[in-house]
Amino acid sequence: MIHLLYKWENGYILVEKGDQMIGFIGLGIMGENMARRMLESGQDLIIHNRTKDKATALLEKGAIWADSPAEVAQKADIVFTMLTTPSVVESVIYGEQGLLSGLSNNTLWVDTSTVKPAYSEKWAKDAKDQGGRFVDAPVAGSKGPAEQGKLHFLVGGKKQDIEEITPLLEVMGQSVQHMGDVGKGSATKLAVNLTLVQSMASFAEAVSFGESVGLDRAQLADLLLMLPTTAPVLDGKRDMIVHGTFETQFPLEHAYKDLQQLSETAYESGAPLPISHAAKELFAFAKQKGLGREDFAAVYLALKQDK
Repeated sequence: MIHLLYKWENGYILVEKGDQMIGFIGLGIMGENMARRMLESGQDLIIHNRTKDKATALLEKGAIWADSPAEVAQKADIVFTMLTTPSVVESVIYGEQGLLSGLSNNTLWVDTSTVKPAYSEKWAKDAKDQGGRFVDAPVAGSKGPAEQGKLHFLVGGKKQDIEEITPLLEVMGQSVQHMGDVGKGSATKLAVNLTLVQSMASFAEAVSFGESVGLDRAQLADLLLMLPTTAPVLDGKRDMIVHGTFETQFPLEHAYKDLQQLSETAYESGAPLPISHAAKELFAFAKQKGLGREDFAAVYLALKQDK
């Protein structure tokens, strides 16, 4: 058993370290729930977030606070990041106290953020240059599945690295899909979100159209969800649209961000995305109407005709 001395607000504490110390950076809607499941499984966990108050519940459950991303990397064997945008990831990993500056001794960094594959490939190279390893492992699923440990991990990287982290991923999710080399997990996540966001836009548009010709919103929504033409994942959005309350599970601004990354990646690869480009314009319009922080089902409000 290894003993580590950790700084605490009122001094220092001595912690017994088991086989592995796990690090987690990013405690938003998804990250907090993923880290909590890790902690409740018995893992030693060291955490960092840009705003410390979001870490309070995890610290009360026994997680250890790190003052910087570099400290997480220095003290953990495996570090998970779950962050909102590529720019936020880069603000966390670069710089004097960035995660990359703390990587050494073959530390494995697992990025579960949704980013385009070019970023994952770049970060993998930078991690290797620092003596570390990298896996991209974005997730399919939102707040509810994260709370329940029912996420799907879409993973890119070396087989041996993925085998090493699979028991940890299974604490947080119900499946682990190895999609290929570094970057392939991120590419897969963009393809998944393409279908998700287009399905949401289509459903919202159908309900809005129905209302415009005098159909009852709830009755139409229930009928559409009963038929095989509607994606089952939209069952969870029915009440939001019918009752007009959009408690955030997957923020609309994140859906727009993912569509923008899809657009950039398609440009780089030469793939046509005519339907996704139309959806991106719709979500951009919804974001401009002040709906960015609402659940992405609130795209319906950008289409709804008030009479």
